[in-house]
Amino acid sequence: MVPRPQSSAAGVLSLLAEQEPLLKQHALNTLISLVPQFWAEISEHIALIELLYESPDLPIEARNSAALLASKVYYYLEEYDEALSFALGAGTAFQQDSSIPGDDEYIETLISKAIDRYIEARTEEQSGAQAKVDPRLQDIIESIFSRCIQNGEYKQAIGIALESHRLDVIEQLHENTHDSSLLVYSMEAVLDNHFPLSYRDQVLNFLYPLFPSPTVDPKSPYIHSLTRLLVTLSNPALTVSLLVSLMPEERLVAYQLAFDLVEGGAQDFLETIRNDLPVGDEVTKPIFDTLRKILGGRESVRLYLEFLKKNNRADLLILKHTKDSLEPRSSVYHNAVTFQNAFMHAGTTSDTFLRENLDWLGYASNWSKFTATAALGVIHKGNFEQGMVILGPYLPGENGGESNLAGAAYSEGGALYGLGLINAGVGAISSGGGGRTIEDYLRNILKAAQGEVVQHGAALGLGIAGMGGRNADAYDDLKQTLFTDSAVGGEAAGYSMGLIMLGTGDSTYAGEMLAYARETQHEKIIRGLAIGLAFLYFGRQDQADEIAKELLAEKDPILRYGGVYTLALAYAGTLNNDAVRRLLHIAVSDTSDDVRRAAVTSLAFLLFKNPRQVPRIVQLLSESYNPHVRCGATLALGIACAGTGLQDAIEILEPMTKDSVDFVRQGAFIALGMILVQQSDASSPSLASTRATYAKIVGDKHEDPMARFGAALGQSFIDAGGRNVTISLQSRAGTKNTNAIVGMVMFCQFWYWYPLAHCASLAFQPTGIIGLTEDLKAPKFDIISNARPSLFAYPSSMKPPKKETTAKLTTAVLSTTAKVKARERRKAASEDDPTDSWMQDTRKDGDVEMKSEEVPSSRHGDVSPINDSISNLPDGQSSEVRPPNKRKEPSWESLPNFSRVTPAQFQYVVFPPSSRYQPVRPVSAREPAIKAGKGVSGAQKTSYPEKYAGGGGILLLVDEHPEEPQEFIELSVVPAPAPDPDNTTGDDLSGTLHLTRVDQRQTCQHRLR
Repeated sequence: MVPRPQSSAAGVLSLLAEQEPLLKQHALNTLISLVPQFWAEISEHIALIELLYESPDLPIEARNSAALLASKVYYYLEEYDEALSFALGAGTAFQQDSSIPGDDEYIETLISKAIDRYIEARTEEQSGAQAKVDPRLQDIIESIFSRCIQNGEYKQAIGIALESHRLDVIEQLHENTHDSSLLVYSMEAVLDNHFPLSYRDQVLNFLYPLFPSPTVDPKSPYIHSLTRLLVTLSNPALTVSLLVSLMPEERLVAYQLAFDLVEGGAQDFLETIRNDLPVGDEVTKPIFDTLRKILGGRESVRLYLEFLKKNNRADLLILKHTKDSLEPRSSVYHNAVTFQNAFMHAGTTSDTFLRENLDWLGYASNWSKFTATAALGVIHKGNFEQGMVILGPYLPGENGGESNLAGAAYSEGGALYGLGLINAGVGAISSGGGGRTIEDYLRNILKAAQGEVVQHGAALGLGIAGMGGRNADAYDDLKQTLFTDSAVGGEAAGYSMGLIMLGTGDSTYAGEMLAYARETQHEKIIRGLAIGLAFLYFGRQDQADEIAKELLAEKDPILRYGGVYTLALAYAGTLNNDAVRRLLHIAVSDTSDDVRRAAVTSLAFLLFKNPRQVPRIVQLLSESYNPHVRCGATLALGIACAGTGLQDAIEILEPMTKDSVDFVRQGAFIALGMILVQQSDASSPSLASTRATYAKIVGDKHEDPMARFGAALGQSFIDAGGRNVTISLQSRAGTKNTNAIVGMVMFCQFWYWYPLAHCASLAFQPTGIIGLTEDLKAPKFDIISNARPSLFAYPSSMKPPKKETTAKLTTAVLSTTAKVKARERRKAASEDDPTDSWMQDTRKDGDVEMKSEEVPSSRHGDVSPINDSISNLPDGQSSEVRPPNKRKEPSWESLPNFSRVTPAQFQYVVFPPSSRYQPVRPVSAREPAIKAGKGVSGAQKTSYPEKYAGGGGILLLVDEHPEEPQEFIELSVVPAPAPDPDNTTGDDLSGTLHLTRVDQRQTCQHRLR
């Protein structure tokens, strides 16, 4: 007999009013199973159920059942806090119910609420509040930890432990498993999520001793993680103790750590480490000296400079096309070609284009000359050994005296700016001649300079060279320049004051800068100080909330503009939800277009560690009615997704290249170039069409100047650094790349001041593998890339235009002409042979068919007279010209030392097990996509990692056969020739850039004639 379904819980509810406790307990237990079906009916008796829970007359089991019943009723009423409170009162009944299948959703919801309440209570307890954690809640959380450990769900336990400040759980997990990958997970979780700086440092200091000491054999896979931890903490004492502990047996690991620290460490942090390293004894003294040499940063820059020179693949035909298409007399177009040449040859030391186009260079005047001279700093970036020699002809005198030539001040100011770009971030150790540093040299020039143009260049150069050095004397010199209230010089001083004190968060400096910004009337100075304030609070997170709030509440839109960048740089790379929400609110609510554009652009600095999120966030903003918001969306996509080839971002940007507003198109072209840098035709289907679009826009004289300017910059970003660099805001170890973030913020200011676009070169990161032995020499060896060569190949060079040859058209012969020629032929024939004359006369002079003088063709089918092409072939008949058979592409390739390896390619690169040289750390921070070995099926598609693809760069190598002779790659940085003062041939760039205005005017007049 089939039981009838229950239609009401009234009968069971009536038992709750009985006097017998056993009946009440039975009713409670029965109602627990009926709650999902009759919760609405049971909720009418919730007051009675609560009374039963509090009744002392019932046994503890019945009271626990009443609490559990009340908890479930409140759950269905969506009163989750009440539900959790009664669940805690249910005691063992709740734990028993959690093991019964069928209530999974209820259990998961309440456990989630329990975890949230526990985290909140622990946070309050850690902050010094008197509140204590409920013991019942503590028991539930402990049971959750136990279950996670039993089921092997360690990462879930780590997540709860980090948020609830339970570091003892992480230590217990490590003692039980001895799995260092869990330490790496813990470190990345606390770094990539928003935690207060003090707690973040506490966790990192707790994790550091748990990591095993890195060794050469077996290869330590955690050097990347240790580097990221040390750079984040920026604790010189901790770093020095680690380096000393590795001496002398593990010196290769120490060298590797030093090279990796240079890429992400701040200048003052590295300087302190160098000074704190011990002198050492007879055995360790050479090792410590080598460490100091590496930590100075110059060794890394020298190696990357050599790498860029050896692999320079810049396409001069692209530059020639741009130069021929853009009118050089226009300063906008001249700057566009200057930037394109500078970025395409950044770090390659190749100034061939400039020397071959001195006439074009002669058109530079005033600030165009400033920009053109500073471009030499981008081209020779990192060549600090020859920087003073290269820029010597353009620099002002040693006493700070300026040239009397008209317009020479612009080349002098540009040279000082370029000197800062060459020595970016190492100005405190680079030699400026005479035993001085570049920083000292620029300070002397700044103090002696009288003209605002030279002041502008010296201030910018000083800020970039001394970035993060925290030199108080340099700050004071810049402040004195600021107080002259010169708009041009003061703007550069404002930027550089923030750069010198980068990330200090010093309230004294901030108060001085903000006070002057409120007093001055010059918008340029206000803007420089506003961005300088943002640099001051770089990476300070919640410590910057107060100043950001103050700036965003200002009436002056320029100060609100600075407040946006202050918020973005304070939380750079943290993916902080509150900061993103505030920026999005500003992007749609502020009354200033500049502030709204900056708010959208600044999203990139928060989200660059997870680029796949950015297209989804800015998609609606890219369709805004406000063109400034749309422009900001383009730059946000470009900066955050740079070098990824992310198709979602490209699909948003491609329609924006046809926007009705010129500066939106400009932003879209620039962003596409950033995203497609180091992509190949095989890996990105949009590369070829984007290049064709650039060429079309640059060559179209009817296109808007801003769009053509953006297309020229986009071309240069795709081919940046001789096609051997990518644009990345994070280092190979996953830390924030300070130089790159600063460079991109400065680049975004090109909207107001074109020369600042040169700072984009600070974000260029060479992508290659540079293997070094213990003596820091580069041996010859090969590595294997287990991917199809075309997937990561260099883009094909631009082909020179073919001369258009028009085929000779066939001559049509009219019928009347044919008649005349026929009569002449008959007459001539009759004179030669009279017997045949009567036969010719029998033909009447009727209509003659019009014929053409055709050239016989040996081809089958019709041949076009225009291009000699074959068409209309008969069925079944094919042309004799057949395409050659394509050879099957290999699935792997061998790469020598100093080869370009793109970030997406690192996961496919391996050192063969049979190789003589093996790296100290893994090539990639990620697991290899394919194991070592030739002939493995090549990768068909690339996938850019969600967060970062660390790896490559400078690798220290272990020599497995030290007894055998070694072959080395010859490294030589060719010194720049000293300028010849007697040169009258016009081959010296300085002569062109020092042209007087009279000379320029005469040249222009001559060309116009």
